Amino acid sequence: MIAITGGGTGGHLVIAKALKEELNKRGIKPIFIGSTYGQDKAWFENDKGWKKVYFFDTTGVVNKKGLSKIKSLLTILKHTIKTNSIFKKHKIKKIISVGGYSAAPASFGAILFNKELFIHEQNAYMGKLNKLLKPFSKRVFNTFFYNDPYPVRDQFFQNARERKEIKTIIFLGGSQGAKQINDFALEVAKTKKYKIIHQTGKKDYERCKKFYEENSLEVEFFDFDKNLIEKIKEADFAISRAGASTLFELVSNQLPTLFIPYPYAAGNHQYYNAKWLVDKGVGFLSQNPKISDLDVKIDIISKELKYINTPNGAKIIIDEILKDINV
Repeated sequence: MIAITGGGTGGHLVIAKALKEELNKRGIKPIFIGSTYGQDKAWFENDKGWKKVYFFDTTGVVNKKGLSKIKSLLTILKHTIKTNSIFKKHKIKKIISVGGYSAAPASFGAILFNKELFIHEQNAYMGKLNKLLKPFSKRVFNTFFYNDPYPVRDQFFQNARERKEIKTIIFLGGSQGAKQINDFALEVAKTKKYKIIHQTGKKDYERCKKFYEENSLEVEFFDFDKNLIEKIKEADFAISRAGASTLFELVSNQLPTLFIPYPYAAGNHQYYNAKWLVDKGVGFLSQNPKISDLDVKIDIISKELKYINTPNGAKIIIDEILKDINV
């Protein structure tokens, strides 16, 4: 009945997972159509919440040139045609795209084979594939443009609290790490003014570890933690990239944040994500952070963050998608 497609990166896949889990609550096992490249298989190959998973050997087109671009387009076309038999086999009527190059075959297939296409665009800057698909879709869900709720795990809302002052700072550079954020963490740690919780990422862990040990600094640092919500709950302030899922997790926990956007993100979308919050007066943004950026009042901002996102985002979206089906 339902297919979910898209991925490549965690930002897309976390939305696919949230929507899948909401469907599972209703006794529905959707199928997933993704790519052999990126993180799709690692996330979903063994996930029992899917009725069936399919991974095509599709790659991105945007950054390719010449013959490589033509080859990628032909591969997408080949798998677009293949989706017709998949749709028939599983009696698919609705396709939900969460974006990324993984979404191309099934999304084009939805248009070509007359299925209802729904799009979840995570960012404040719409991706090129979603811009192309938008006129053919039944509905585009987006928090930045349309005030749709952003699907976030319940724990972020449940553990939310109002922060009054900055005593503990968490630095979030992602699972692989962000050198700019890590460098700032080392600089802040030297002041010994704050308790530091530092997600270094795997690539930069040893360098950060060496710095903290050589300078005898008491810092809670780690490369990756599956239970990151517990660390976030403890913090009064965050330093983070501005991927949409991370941004709304922090928002939903009412954690004031200084965002340092990844400058090479497609369309500079992380900058626009963070700017959306800054324009509402509930976030901070810096391309080159300084210690003085921490000299801010957070109590009013933390209180106002409560009203930026809505719990049960995945439920509200799935309600809209299934409203003409008796489930």
